[in-house]
Amino acid sequence: MHPRNPHADRYDFPQLIAASPALAPFVTASPHGDQTIDFANPAAVKALNQALLKQFYGVQLWDIPAGYLCPPIPGRADYLHHAADLLATLHGGTVPRGKQVHVLDIGIGANCVYPIIGTHDYGWRFVGSDIDLVALKSVKMLVAANPGLSGRVEVRQQTHANYIFDGIVKPREEFDLTVCNPPFHASEEEALAANQRKTRNLGQPRTAEPVLNFGGRNTELWYTGGEEAFVRNLVEQSVPLGPRVLWFSTLISKKETLPSIYHFLKKAGALEVKTIDMTHGQKATRVVAWTFQTPEQQQAWATRRWK
Repeated sequence: MHPRNPHADRYDFPQLIAASPALAPFVTASPHGDQTIDFANPAAVKALNQALLKQFYGVQLWDIPAGYLCPPIPGRADYLHHAADLLATLHGGTVPRGKQVHVLDIGIGANCVYPIIGTHDYGWRFVGSDIDLVALKSVKMLVAANPGLSGRVEVRQQTHANYIFDGIVKPREEFDLTVCNPPFHASEEEALAANQRKTRNLGQPRTAEPVLNFGGRNTELWYTGGEEAFVRNLVEQSVPLGPRVLWFSTLISKKETLPSIYHFLKKAGALEVKTIDMTHGQKATRVVAWTFQTPEQQQAWATRRWK
């Protein structure tokens, strides 16, 4: 994991339970003699997230509506720290901090995890967009309940299913970075089949009614055409905003998607593309980032905005 990621080591369950006693009932002994939770149990996964967010990010109250995505915190932190390094290359090797760094979280969901990490670790300011009103209401409640998020996280509803930036980015508004955790699957059936495979990998039997251990509503998990189609739209719709966004980025779950993404980026005229590989346990994933600005324009941007 990234060297600034505090989750690189194994979970310290006694420490996590001290921070959040509600985790205790879910902690059991593993076959190897150490402590763990049942990662196939959605309630256990949520309790772990609550403890992690409280211990490492000062979040006193965190919850999500039933069935909404409960993301793995270590992987989300890795993404943000690697993205921060992109900005640091234009800032003397130091990550720019404070409210002057403006980040757009595309599809913030109900969990608000990227803004939680980014505001705590770097003091950044976020806009979170989503098409789901229940998710946005959840984020507003989280922001209101946690003073560290106050004044740093704004939510905006996307009212058009095919638009990503239109209706969200205001005229003349600028963003130093966009982040996105796109829906990976092409259908609900594909998402459920993938979850069944994950459940079997966790040693759980196949069930007639699969339970999504990390949750996820339809707009969080699947999109017509899958990850490739969503990211293609993301790339194409990023072009007009090239002068007003320094770095666009997205998580890419499937390495098989990369060749087509590179094709879309070349066709769109991206001037620089970076692929950041990440490994979390046995899972390999990657972030693809791109910009439409020349090196000279990038440096002028940093000088103007991050004084």
